[in-house]
Amino acid sequence: MSCNNKTDMELEDMDNTADNQEKKVLIEGPSCNPKHYDYVLVGKNIDNKKEETSKKQTAFIEKLKGKNFYVKENKDGDKLFFAVRAPEYVFEKYNYLLKVSDSCNVSREQQENVLQSTRIRIVHFILHNTFINTGEKLSDLMKQGVFETKFCLHEKNWQKDLKSKWARWTACFKKQPISHIRNYFGEKVALYFLWLGLYTTLLIPAAILGIVVFLYALAFFETNPLIKEVCEADTIMCPLCDKKCKVWQLSDTCTYAKVSHLFDNEGTVAFAMFMAVWATVFLELWRRHQASCVSSWNMFEWDDDEEELILGVVNDPHYFPKKYEKSFFHSTVVLVLVTLMLMLIIGLAQAIVIFRVVATGLLSEHSWQFLREQANTVAIMMGAVLHYLTITVMTRVNRKVALLLCKIEKTRSLAATERSFTVKMFTFQFFTLFSSLFYVAFFLGRINGYPGRYLRISGKWRLEECHPSGCLTDLFIQMAIIMVLKQTINNVFEFTVPWLQGVFKKMMMKELSDGGLHCKKENNSKDKKPCDNCELTDWLANYTLNNVNVYSLFNEFLEMIIQFSFTTIFVAAFPLAPLLALINNIIEIRLDAIKMVSLERRLIPKKTNNIGVWNSVLEVIGVLAVIANGLVIGITSDFIPRLVYLYYYGPCATGEAADVHCMTGYIDNSLSTAHMSDHVVHRDFHPAQLVAQNGLNVTHCRYKDYRSDVNYELTSQFWLILGARFAFIILFEHIVLIFKFIAAWLLPDCPLSVKNSRLEDKLQRLTAELNSYSSRGTEDEQNGSTNVQQEML
Repeated sequence: MSCNNKTDMELEDMDNTADNQEKKVLIEGPSCNPKHYDYVLVGKNIDNKKEETSKKQTAFIEKLKGKNFYVKENKDGDKLFFAVRAPEYVFEKYNYLLKVSDSCNVSREQQENVLQSTRIRIVHFILHNTFINTGEKLSDLMKQGVFETKFCLHEKNWQKDLKSKWARWTACFKKQPISHIRNYFGEKVALYFLWLGLYTTLLIPAAILGIVVFLYALAFFETNPLIKEVCEADTIMCPLCDKKCKVWQLSDTCTYAKVSHLFDNEGTVAFAMFMAVWATVFLELWRRHQASCVSSWNMFEWDDDEEELILGVVNDPHYFPKKYEKSFFHSTVVLVLVTLMLMLIIGLAQAIVIFRVVATGLLSEHSWQFLREQANTVAIMMGAVLHYLTITVMTRVNRKVALLLCKIEKTRSLAATERSFTVKMFTFQFFTLFSSLFYVAFFLGRINGYPGRYLRISGKWRLEECHPSGCLTDLFIQMAIIMVLKQTINNVFEFTVPWLQGVFKKMMMKELSDGGLHCKKENNSKDKKPCDNCELTDWLANYTLNNVNVYSLFNEFLEMIIQFSFTTIFVAAFPLAPLLALINNIIEIRLDAIKMVSLERRLIPKKTNNIGVWNSVLEVIGVLAVIANGLVIGITSDFIPRLVYLYYYGPCATGEAADVHCMTGYIDNSLSTAHMSDHVVHRDFHPAQLVAQNGLNVTHCRYKDYRSDVNYELTSQFWLILGARFAFIILFEHIVLIFKFIAAWLLPDCPLSVKNSRLEDKLQRLTAELNSYSSRGTEDEQNGSTNVQQEML
């Protein structure tokens, strides 16, 4: 189909023809089928027509009728339903403007039968851009209570088809019917499920490799010399807190050392590199997959601004769009407020750190021996639960702040507002979720000081220390608790809350309804036709479903992008994260499908050819994954200190013993000694803390650090390890980035088949345009020749 140009006269003739075709529908109304109505407005049934609310309600309906909309009213108790249907020429105008648009899309809307999803999208725009005489539009009227709610109707046949193929638990391992989803919910929802499906599929190799890494650690669980050294050590360690904490035996933490080995071993490094490259491969494959589907939908050249202009002109021939503007004052205000918000979020993360420190001190004084001995681990778990509760509360706060900032920013359009809101909300959520994890990963146990020079909060509570086996287990505990709680509790509430709300709403409507829900029994009612009752039943059934809004799909995307962040950024500390994500996503796809099809009102179908700003967010996460995993292995993990010991200080490096394991003595080498004869060290501990389990007073204790036993200065081994850490981080990031660039080069964003298809499509349209031009030129040439001959005669 070519981008032809019709004259204004042709367009006016089309309008007149369409008006004549609509007269019959406007007089008689559409046939008795719920799907023939594009939208339903619900307001209060007000007896006094002189009330301001009733006047505005009537004024808005009259405005719609003035646009040749068919509006059918139906009452049920104190509810007044207005079913709206747009005239057909509205969609003919829309199709025509698509043909003459700059992008020249050959889209499915240009077919003779316009899909209901397209009708809903166009009518939704018109309703929200219809103003009454007071200058108020639908959103203003809803805030004033003139209309209670609005929704578009589910189509029963489509619902039944989607339920059988997709929206049921037994379809978990079946391919998603993306074309059906697109035709019913629009391109935006279809692309979400397309992205989620590809993400879930590619999680399979990541989950398998994560399990292999975990089993590798499990295979050498009993024979690992580091675990054996901890479990058999008679080393006396320094107290972990003030007052009640006593010196303790390193062998008491044998279990902790075993758990640490499961998540801090040689396989973790390879897995972290794999996941960093995996994130790039996934993003490239997604772009290719998206390009292929969008091309098959004939949406490749679709433009958001152009769509807005087309809808605006269809609604109002005198439509004038809001121009792009830039206010440096508003931008500065938004930047300052965002900074303050991030400072608040980081402050909350530090508050959780303080909570853990205080909890460790209090638990160490508890009468229950188990809590005293495991005070540090219990405090970390309590901190993780508190972190999850903080996330839950701050999610609501972040949403309100992000919306407020969008209002201050004064974005041009709804699409621009959504993009701005997405960036701000994700930024706030990212800092809310990861601030505490960044502290555990990169600061825990590194700023707490040493005996005689401990750092304390308010001079009272000592900062936390890492276990002699490393700090990675603390990060693992944090991640595991947050990820499991977040996914499990969210999924439970995500399904049960809408279901319970729907049940409650139906019970309430049965009590208040005057018969609409029982139309089959009351078809002989004198004041209502059978058709009216059946229609009202369908409207009430949709009314009782849970409400949706413009950010309903955004919530689903945000949840999955945050999970993607967990799966890639700190995967070095939790190799089983992809497995948990895979299990969750298999459930999540069906959960979202069931919600959208059966438990919620129909989402307004949105047209788009990509997932928008989420593509940029995924790119940022991919870069952060490389940086964070390199830092976790280089700084948080004991991988580098173990390598340095293996090649410089271990028995194999010095050649002292050939019949022992090369890592023998590593734990003892990584511990420094504090002597109680030093008065600075001695005053840091209470005398009761220096009594060992056998009742004897200790003369020295060990702590994790590389310091001299004489003057407590950092040793040369510390500086060698520090240099090796930075060298590894640089090497790791460069190697991974090279692999990322290679993957991006081998997998271009747009498949060659799509490019060739677009070339052929453009050639066909240009050829058709040229043929059309040539035929007109031949006629003009013949007419011109005839006129010349007549003049000559």
